[in-house]
Amino acid sequence: MLYTTAKFTDIDSIALIEKEPEIGAINTHHTNNSQTLHFGDIETNYTLEKAEEVKEGAELLAGYLENHDPDREMHAKRSKMVLGVGDEEVESLEQRYEEEGFGDLFPKLRPIEREEIAELEPKVVEGRDPDTEMLALQTPDGYVVDYGATAGSFVEAVEDDAGVDVYTGTEVTDITPTLEGHTIATDSAGRFDTDATVVAAGSHSLQMAKELGYGQDKVLLPVAGSFFLADDLLNGKVYTLQMKKLPFAAVHGDADVHDGSVTRFGPTAKLVPALERGRISTVGDFLDVFGLNVASFLSYANILADRILLPYVLRNLVYDVPEIGPRQFLPHVQKVVPSVELDDIERAKGYGGVRPQIVDTKNKSLDMGEAKIVGDDVIFNITPSPGASTCLKNAMRDTHTIVDFLGDAEFDEDAFREDTIGEFPRAE
Repeated sequence: MLYTTAKFTDIDSIALIEKEPEIGAINTHHTNNSQTLHFGDIETNYTLEKAEEVKEGAELLAGYLENHDPDREMHAKRSKMVLGVGDEEVESLEQRYEEEGFGDLFPKLRPIEREEIAELEPKVVEGRDPDTEMLALQTPDGYVVDYGATAGSFVEAVEDDAGVDVYTGTEVTDITPTLEGHTIATDSAGRFDTDATVVAAGSHSLQMAKELGYGQDKVLLPVAGSFFLADDLLNGKVYTLQMKKLPFAAVHGDADVHDGSVTRFGPTAKLVPALERGRISTVGDFLDVFGLNVASFLSYANILADRILLPYVLRNLVYDVPEIGPRQFLPHVQKVVPSVELDDIERAKGYGGVRPQIVDTKNKSLDMGEAKIVGDDVIFNITPSPGASTCLKNAMRDTHTIVDFLGDAEFDEDAFREDTIGEFPRAE
């Protein structure tokens, strides 16, 4: 939002207030997410409609990286594929590519069989039963992204501009509605009077929204992701087929963005009663958002009683148990790399963030999309996956809303697109 509004609008005064000492220090840090730029091409729980929506957002960010990171300091580009093993999965991928329209939507996506899979990813084929049918949908658009560094680059691009102020290590303590907007109180930088406000504080966004009377029919189901590490096994990203009912990514393997000799497998997903991973202080924040009311408890009970979700949640709890966890997780790794043995993998200590999955307490259901609450001169963004992949599309959309709030500002969307998606390399 800072990059988009500061660089492509004529808004006079913009402030970014960040409670951490560094930009992108929580879920955006490169160890705390899958480092994947999601296009919707190999994410098999996406419908064609969702893939179309995500595709534009991914191309906006990919174009930005191509334009502003020519030395690949913030990203790497590698092969990417979703792997089908066995007759049923192969048939599912063939149908997805041909009949469901994904081959038409993604011109660079192509089906490849065992021999070509082995050329790109030898370890995926090595040690696998030669009679087992295999097929992959592969694309060169395997963008591996350090999202923390990318967030920092957005700020660096505009922080010296006139009318832009960046406050790090500054916590917002209160947001109060006024006749003309809001007054934002902070712990160290005083107070700010705003005509328009965007709250993009991850899991805390809903907490702030509720304090102002918005989002009363929503609570959070915080899901913490973790990873296992192995030595150099893969050249690019290899996904497995996902269950369409689950909002969480299927286990996949890929090389780390900054160290190609390290392969990460995951993520696992477990429920945690906190808004930030490893910070006990945010347990109270979770309870504040949860509300401890009947609707919240009934919603959780309804969701966790699902015959697909409940076993999934229980299995993922086991993965954290010493000795037992790696042994239980090993078959998921072996589906990608059959020759891996137990001694080859280890828990990635200190890795993983929290995804704020949204729960609708009216319908007592998981909201599988992003959550955005638009109020009077204020926007609250609570974006589950793929929030990072579509960050520029979210910013573009919100900038239009901010311009409407202000009434006398203009957004040069053409220039914005030229600087971002205009640089995305198309299929020949």
